[in-house]
Amino acid sequence: MVSNADALSSGYQGGSYRRKKQVRHIFRQIFAHGLLVPLAIIFMLPYFWMLSTALKTDRQVFAWPLVWIPDPVQWSNFPEAIQFFPFWQYLANTLQLCAFNIVGQLFSCTLVAYSFACIPWRGRNLLFLATLGTMMLPYQVTMVPIFIVFSKLGWVDTYLPLILPSYFGSAFFIFLLRQFFMSVPKDLFDAAKIDGASYLRVYAQIVLPLARPAMFTVALFQFLNSWRNFVGPLIYLSSSEKYTISLGLQFFKLEHDTKWQLLMAASIMLTAPIVVLFFFTQRTFVQGIAMSGIKG
Repeated sequence: MVSNADALSSGYQGGSYRRKKQVRHIFRQIFAHGLLVPLAIIFMLPYFWMLSTALKTDRQVFAWPLVWIPDPVQWSNFPEAIQFFPFWQYLANTLQLCAFNIVGQLFSCTLVAYSFACIPWRGRNLLFLATLGTMMLPYQVTMVPIFIVFSKLGWVDTYLPLILPSYFGSAFFIFLLRQFFMSVPKDLFDAAKIDGASYLRVYAQIVLPLARPAMFTVALFQFLNSWRNFVGPLIYLSSSEKYTISLGLQFFKLEHDTKWQLLMAASIMLTAPIVVLFFFTQRTFVQGIAMSGIKG
C-alpha cells in the first residue's frame, strides 16, 4: 500500500511538473509573438504607407521629414481617383473574368483530379506526372506560341484567350484536388458501387459535397490570379473599354504619374477586396490547404 506521505510527494511532483510545463509554454508563446509581431509590423509598413499617401494632399506627399499621419485627411482623393478613369467599368470587366475563370477551373480540375485519384485506369500515374511536369514551364516560354494560336483564331482583343485556358485545367489545382480526393475514405466509393452508382454519380453526390473546402481554396486562388492578372490583358486586349482594373491602373499611372495620392487611392481600392476576402475566409482557406495535404 502507498503511504500518505508517498501520495503527497507524488502529487506535489506532478503539480510541479505541470507548472513547469505551463511556464515553458508561456515562454514559448512570448518568444513566438515577440518574433512575429515585429515581422508583421514590417510587412504592414508598405500597405500603411500606401494608405497614408492616399489620404494626403500634394504638399504632404513630397514633404520632408516624411508625413506618416496626414493632416488634414484628404478623403476626396478616392472619389477623385475614380473619376480619372472608368473604374466601375474596369471593375465589372475584372469580376466577369474572375467568375468565368473560377467556374472553368472548378469544372475541369475537379473532373481531372477525380479521374487521377478515384478511377483506376492504366497509365494514370504516368499521365499525372506529365501533368505535374507542365508546372516547370514558365509562362514566358509558352506566351508567344499561345498568342500565335489565338491570333490565328481571331480571338485577340476578346476575353476568350483569358477565359478558355481555365476550362482545360491547371496542373497545380489538379494536384491540390487530387490530394484531397485521395483522403476520402474508400468505403464510401465501395458502398456507392454496391448500390449501382456510376463514376459520375459518385463524383456528383459523394466527392463534390465532401470537397467543398478544397474547391473553395481553388476558387480563392483563381480569384486572386484573375484579379491581379496584368500580363494577359496587356497582351490580348487593345480596346480600352475591355480593360481590367489592373491594366486600367497602369494606364492611369502613365497619364497621371505626378498624382501620387490619387494613384495610391486607386491602388487601395484594387488591393482592399483581396485583403477583406482573405480576412473573412482565412479559416476555410487554411482548412482546404491542410486537408489537401493529408495523403500523398
